[in-house]
Amino acid sequence: MKKNLLLIICLCCSFNSFSQKVKHTFELSKNDFLLDGKPFQIISGEIHYPRVPREAWRDRMKMAKAMGLNTIGTYVFWNLHEPQKGKFDFSGNNDIAEFVKIAKEEGLWVILRPSPYVCAEWEFGGYPYWLQTEKGLVVRSKDPQYLEEYRKYIDEVGRQLAPLQINHGGNVLMVQVENEYGSYAADKEYLDINRKMFIAAGFDGILYTCDPEADIKGGYLSGLLPAINGQDNPEKVKQMIDKYHDGKGPYFIAEWYPAWFDWWGAPHHTVPAEKYTGKLDSVLSAGISINMYMFHGGTTRGFMNGANYKDISPYEPQISSYDYDAPLDEAGNATDKFGQFRAVIEKHLPKGKSLPPVPASKAAIAIGPFKVSSNFSLFSTLPKGVKNEEPLTFEDLKQDYGYMLYRTKIAGGRKGLLQVKQLRDYAIVFVNQKRVGILDRRTLLDSLELQLPAGEIQLDIFVENMGRINFGKYLLENKKGITEHVLFAGEEVKKWEMFSLPFNDISAYTVKRSTSAEVGEGPVIKKGIFNISKVGDTYLDMTDWGKGVVWINGHNLGKYWSIGPQQTVYVPKEWLKIGKNEVSVLELLQPQQNLMKMIKTPILDKLQKQ
Repeated sequence: MKKNLLLIICLCCSFNSFSQKVKHTFELSKNDFLLDGKPFQIISGEIHYPRVPREAWRDRMKMAKAMGLNTIGTYVFWNLHEPQKGKFDFSGNNDIAEFVKIAKEEGLWVILRPSPYVCAEWEFGGYPYWLQTEKGLVVRSKDPQYLEEYRKYIDEVGRQLAPLQINHGGNVLMVQVENEYGSYAADKEYLDINRKMFIAAGFDGILYTCDPEADIKGGYLSGLLPAINGQDNPEKVKQMIDKYHDGKGPYFIAEWYPAWFDWWGAPHHTVPAEKYTGKLDSVLSAGISINMYMFHGGTTRGFMNGANYKDISPYEPQISSYDYDAPLDEAGNATDKFGQFRAVIEKHLPKGKSLPPVPASKAAIAIGPFKVSSNFSLFSTLPKGVKNEEPLTFEDLKQDYGYMLYRTKIAGGRKGLLQVKQLRDYAIVFVNQKRVGILDRRTLLDSLELQLPAGEIQLDIFVENMGRINFGKYLLENKKGITEHVLFAGEEVKKWEMFSLPFNDISAYTVKRSTSAEVGEGPVIKKGIFNISKVGDTYLDMTDWGKGVVWINGHNLGKYWSIGPQQTVYVPKEWLKIGKNEVSVLELLQPQQNLMKMIKTPILDKLQKQ
């Protein structure tokens, strides 16, 4: 009887739109969450608002309901909302309040995760780069400088989102404090400071923590609801939460992983749905609430991908596609996994009830091939440089993402080993503007044997920030560029000039520039025009290109790299228009390439040699 009551309440709250005027209550009982005083089982899926075009938020939420979800989980990303110190942005795709409101209009509850550390395969785990420019500041600590910046940020988030909590008439059920903190440290005083900051910012509803099973002890704070990540055995879930919550529930799996993410140079990760349907069934049968990570991954656009780094593995920058082998693919279409998970959820519905119809898959389009109409060498359009005896980092120059060119003059007519100490992360080396080699942090390649021509030569080292580490103890070692010094033939190379190339706005590099067929061997910017008579999702096939970034109509779509596994770049239909469309490409390795095409299906599982 109790199980049927849970399911009836779940169904009603999942599929009946709730009025803007109705206020609800959300509380904890010994075993259950209580919505308006009655047991409620959270069936949630993670969607991150910046990884989906704003124009498509509602469509993705309709898909969530069609699979049987009643709740959406999302992180809040500090580096998006405060990209530069003191300058906040909650507009456009950063308008998380609108994201939450649309969820309410679609009859969905929300679980909010402002942390402010998010991990999420996201640049610096969500922290803004400029925290590293504050001398002595230590993230995830009781450092007064960090806590002061954190307080300012969480107060701004509170202004946006605290009024949308369920106890204020909104649809935010719960708010997460920190994020898997037990995997990082175990300072309960620090966690309590977090709790107090959240309350001061207006988050006065239910607060909870989330940690992997092995780390709950360090990440749990007495008085808050503990949730577990990565464990879906109902008995173990209940045992662990009982242990840290005075022998009672309710029971919440804050991150359930039926899939995984990818990084450059490694195989595409897929997990058969059959491996997880039984586990989902058992969790729902036990009345345990769950948040699927991810329900829909989308795309990590621009320069927002993170990276992993462990003592036992090399640097692993993540790809732009966040397809995640999730129930919804990168374009938001239902996969086989969606269908199988939907069938499990539907199995638990009361007799005579059914889920909403699944929206039809969107039609994709193919475009081209077509040629880029103009191109020019990036080295011919450099901004004003900054001179210094030793190389400066991105952070030294207040540069957030993108690229930096390091230039100096050295005596030629000799042979020696060029070594870049602590390169972060990828570099192309030029002698007199001729490419002589590549350095790559992923493979621990930081040196090249060079034979320099006679005379004074120009040495250029073009460095790419491939994403700051988002997890683990190396979170505090995230400065970019040449972070130590350069040696040639055992001697330190000095007298550098640095040119910042953040590529925050592609138009700054493409307007009023002369074009030339002679692009040289360095990075080039290419522009092309294509015309279409209808819009639809499509995928730029970059298999035959080298490495770089691509924009459509001014929107940064993300990075590509021929090593794979990702070979295509997803182009959302929402960012295309009937008639003329403009594509811009920053190509680093194959400056002569000029043929582009778009195809109907993604290529996410093809590895190639560099």
